[in-house]
Amino acid sequence: MADYYAHESSYLDEDIQVGKGTKIWHFCHIMSGCSIGENCTIGQNVVVSPDVVLGNRVKIQNNVSVYSGVICEDDVFLGPSMVFTNVINPRAFIERKTEFRPTLVKKGASIGANATVVCGTAIGQYAFIGAGAVVTSDIPDYALAYGNPARVGGYVCKCGEKIAFINNKAQCLACHLKYTMINQEVKCED
Repeated sequence: MADYYAHESSYLDEDIQVGKGTKIWHFCHIMSGCSIGENCTIGQNVVVSPDVVLGNRVKIQNNVSVYSGVICEDDVFLGPSMVFTNVINPRAFIERKTEFRPTLVKKGASIGANATVVCGTAIGQYAFIGAGAVVTSDIPDYALAYGNPARVGGYVCKCGEKIAFINNKAQCLACHLKYTMINQEVKCED
């Protein structure tokens, strides 16, 4: 007996790894060769393509396709109807399956509803991508990025609250974690 839950309307291919405590909801397709960690939540109408890697405690909201080449580290949040791409110049009449570009979403990052992440990019640890943003280049750790194309408009704490730097130091008003910025790189002190 499986130590994860999959709704009867979902289709799980052979040769997949699904961790303990993971829940796969209605109308999903989990494709061969993918790896899903422990205690993940896969919302309604989600496709996880071959060779995708999802860490532990990843939460995927409804209507998301996670295409081959995507790696999501632990504690990643993928908002409703957000979009990944995997080919930079798709054409219906040219097969480019050997040209998939990898996309990395690092630990704790959140991607808002209806955002688009263009392949070949990396989203930093605990970064926050605003709803509807179009990510066309790498986003640094703890960055708050929004717009089209997505630009860094501030920084966020691990808890998701905005933080403000004064003399390259910041402290979260909600959880009190402290941060330092050196050469535009943010580090948590705690």
